[in-house]
Amino acid sequence: MKVKDLYKKARFLNKTIVFPEAGFSDRTIEAVKYLQKKKICKPILVGDESALVLRDKSLINFEIINPKTFQNLDEVVQNLYKKRKEKGLTLEQAQQLAVDPYYFSTMLVDMGLADGMVAGAEASTANTVRPALQIIKAKKKGGVVSSCFIMFGKNKFLKDKCLILSDCGVIMHPSEDELYQIAVQSVETYRALGFNDPKVAFLSFSSKGSAKDESIDVVKKAYEKFKKTGIVCDGELQFDSAMVERVAKQKAPNSPLKGDANILIFPDLNSGNICYKAMQYMGGVNAIGPILQGLNKPINDLSRGCVPMDIVTATAVTILQSQVISTENK
Repeated sequence: MKVKDLYKKARFLNKTIVFPEAGFSDRTIEAVKYLQKKKICKPILVGDESALVLRDKSLINFEIINPKTFQNLDEVVQNLYKKRKEKGLTLEQAQQLAVDPYYFSTMLVDMGLADGMVAGAEASTANTVRPALQIIKAKKKGGVVSSCFIMFGKNKFLKDKCLILSDCGVIMHPSEDELYQIAVQSVETYRALGFNDPKVAFLSFSSKGSAKDESIDVVKKAYEKFKKTGIVCDGELQFDSAMVERVAKQKAPNSPLKGDANILIFPDLNSGNICYKAMQYMGGVNAIGPILQGLNKPINDLSRGCVPMDIVTATAVTILQSQVISTENK
């Protein structure tokens, strides 16, 4: 995968993305300067304008919004209160949450003042996911919100291939139906990037009955349900059976994947999170995410170990997601 192609597609869409951590993240500032310079998006920086400009004079050319002095803050408060009052949120609590940079930025997306949000360089996934789940919510009633990592980079194993690894950041112990939904959402993410050849592997420590365990049964049932979509897939498979042609011929000779999967569905959060980090730090592969899936509007998280260009790439992905979601909602 060539990230320059993602940037080009994102630039064409001319979207507005909000960055709640701009006021306290040097990495975010470096990223948004690149994004604006290359015209990949129109950034909104959340923070104190005077403090930001004092820190970096070039930021005077950016749109900066201070939640505490925002001219439409009362509208933000009222909208937040309406969304959460049935859950017990008081008006006073809404007023407090509305000036929190993460909640404020999520509300800008919800109200259509921004097309998406990127955060997480300076805080845990919960800071990004919690407001998204409470405000933006899942696209489908009863649907799950999951996450994936987009893995790419030139090494001996991947070459120019792009992989989607799911779920590595949100759902700890997915059920059969949740694994199915994660797979469907991961295919949507893969296609949003511009790829049209999804090949989905439902992973386990077993390949086609080589071991027995209740956890394997969940994977098998999810695969059987997903198979009805007609998308090329297989399960249950070990990692090497899904990714290495030579091994696939031995362990899963009848697999339609033939060792060439590009979307990997993990049985739980432990295995997914461990695998993506091992690939990133020991395999030298780029990891972008956690990219949230299944939301009404795109809100995306970052690993706290990210570098500025990871933020840039996550922003491009957010923009591409926003285009797909807006098309679905028409």
